Amino acid sequence: MGIHYDYKSTKSAKLMEKQAKREKKLAEKKAKRLAKEGSKKETKIESLDTSKPITLDFLTNPNKE
Repeated sequence: MGIHYDYKSTKSAKLMEKQAKREKKLAEKKAKRLAKEGSKKETKIESLDTSKPITLDFLTNPNKE
């Protein structure tokens, strides 16, 4: 009978520890994701000039300007 008494008395504390661990893990994932997105947003996206025609050389040139 002592095992059951011990389980019930510590159940709420274990649940709170589990919840805190879960929240900490989610916060770390969110911080990691935001850091990753932040580095992507810093890159500058250049749009193509609509007045120039798109050529095969433009598409395949590895040394773009």
